[in-house]
Amino acid sequence: MRFGLPQSATLAALAIACIATCGCGCQRQAPSTSATSEAAQRPKSAAAAAPVAARVERPQPPETDDTRAARKRMVKEQLSDRDIDDRHVLAAMSRVQRHRLVPEGMRKHAYNDHPLPIGHRQTISQPYIVALMTQMVRARPGEKALDVGTGSGYQAAVLAEIVGSVQSIEIVCPLADRAQRDLAAMGYKNITVRCGDGYRGLPEHAPFDVIILAAAPDHVPQALIDQLAPGGRLVLPVGGRMQQKLVLIERDRQGKVHRKPGIPVMFVPMTGEALR
Repeated sequence: MRFGLPQSATLAALAIACIATCGCGCQRQAPSTSATSEAAQRPKSAAAAAPVAARVERPQPPETDDTRAARKRMVKEQLSDRDIDDRHVLAAMSRVQRHRLVPEGMRKHAYNDHPLPIGHRQTISQPYIVALMTQMVRARPGEKALDVGTGSGYQAAVLAEIVGSVQSIEIVCPLADRAQRDLAAMGYKNITVRCGDGYRGLPEHAPFDVIILAAAPDHVPQALIDQLAPGGRLVLPVGGRMQQKLVLIERDRQGKVHRKPGIPVMFVPMTGEALR
């Protein structure tokens, strides 16, 4: 996941996320002695994308009375007290242990109402945005979903609580590797994570009933529209670095494509082929 923050959210929360990730227009110069460049962490092409094999699990934090209470409070105050009313989404958000998908130093903030840094200049989205995008695509049991921009794996986990299977693709390979380990340790068997550029989706696994993209291109990638099943739904942020809106794309049963704008948001820009 990326920023995932409505523009109406508090400036303080946005500033925290921007400083932590350098994702709001600021630029950070990489040390010249870095052993691994950012480019080396990215796949050479979408065609080279392959499922990430689960490696040695990192220690997982336990579920406690405090984390259960924090998650319950998050669902009520941040979701149902706002405009999230899809029972499938609320149930999924109640079950996914978000604190297990954030860095150790961020765990006490896992259920707060803002995004959190997860490394590699990326973030785990605000819980409300994950819930909203999942509600917009009307994810339902038995469906097949594509999650573009795995990040921490949180959106994939929420989808996996609802749909039959989730294909998830992440352009930053260390994040894909970590998400695969964490999701496997949490017991998810219906999620496949791979490292690759998600701009062209995963045509070998199409069509999809649900597609969620968690980074902002300046246009809707045609390949993702083409991979929607009849009746399929795609939601993504579209726009420049400082002005974006969520957009819902639907393919009806006759194959006609419909577009509906949503709320203003702020995500990190989509990289890779989307920038060419």
